[in-house]
Amino acid sequence: MSFYERLLFEDLRAAPRTWLVTGVAGFIGSHLLEALLLLGQRVVGVDNFTTGSPRNLEYVREAVSADAWSRFDCREGTITDMGVCREATRDVDFVLHQAAFVSVPLSRQDPVACHDVNVTGTLNLLIASRDHKVSRVVYASSCKVYGDDPHLPKVEAHCGVPQSPYGVSKAVNELYANLFHEQYQLECTGLRAFNVFGPRQNPYGGYAAVVPKWIHAMLNDQPCQILGDGSATRDFVPVQDVVQAHLLAALAPAAAVSGKVYNVGLGRRTSLVELHAQLASIVVENLRDLSVLPPVSAPPRIGTVEHSWADLSLAEADLRYHPLVGLEEGLAEAVRWYARESRPA
Repeated sequence: MSFYERLLFEDLRAAPRTWLVTGVAGFIGSHLLEALLLLGQRVVGVDNFTTGSPRNLEYVREAVSADAWSRFDCREGTITDMGVCREATRDVDFVLHQAAFVSVPLSRQDPVACHDVNVTGTLNLLIASRDHKVSRVVYASSCKVYGDDPHLPKVEAHCGVPQSPYGVSKAVNELYANLFHEQYQLECTGLRAFNVFGPRQNPYGGYAAVVPKWIHAMLNDQPCQILGDGSATRDFVPVQDVVQAHLLAALAPAAAVSGKVYNVGLGRRTSLVELHAQLASIVVENLRDLSVLPPVSAPPRIGTVEHSWADLSLAEADLRYHPLVGLEEGLAEAVRWYARESRPA
């Protein structure tokens, strides 16, 4: 942890705030909750449990003290309900907005549902935050807003055309957040996370993210499916660094970050073939009774971006963001966690 982060987090402990985390039972939302409770904060959480899991909240409860858990107020509801947003933002200092329609492929099948949650829901939350004079909203954008832009690494100022309703919805969120910053003086900061992975990420379903899906396959003696020839690259970022970026974005000076959007990644790219090899090595090293089957190939999905890689210059300059967890370390932690959860003691 950098000196700058230590100063910020010591300030948090010395003067606790109240935070709203939307999508609190989700993968990233539950990690935000855990970090905030460990830092002595009060947290209001909202989730409709469509994709979020009560088990994720149980993991947090098990990881923190009883006193810390008592500072958490969990409310079941959806951000598409303005009444839920108004009640949740009352007497809140910061909003960390994670609730979303999260699947790119499913957004193509049901663009209306994606729009309702990601656009209307976010607009509801911005209005409620404005009216209750929330100090700052840090919202989850996505690297999917870069769309068909061919330049590498991806720089915040240069976006192409989004290739899915999900990408469009996140781009619209950025426009609305900037509007609320400019016209209503609501402090808003967006984070374009790249390919986040880590404990608690759902490995099930046809559209699960590649890291948990492959770990689950390896632990169950199944071959991993590589879409395309495996040369596609992604910027895989451990969830701990995404949590770090949210806290830095919430606490950074307003003049530096309000109205802006930032990449959050490791600042490196890894091909799918390389990812498979690294995961296989970690699985064999940590679980010596397992062998890993060779991967199988499948056609790439329509509209899939071939390469993704985050330029971190702006986040480093404004947020003092620097990745704390390396790819290998993050993958090893994820493998050990999934192994504990899925294999008998």
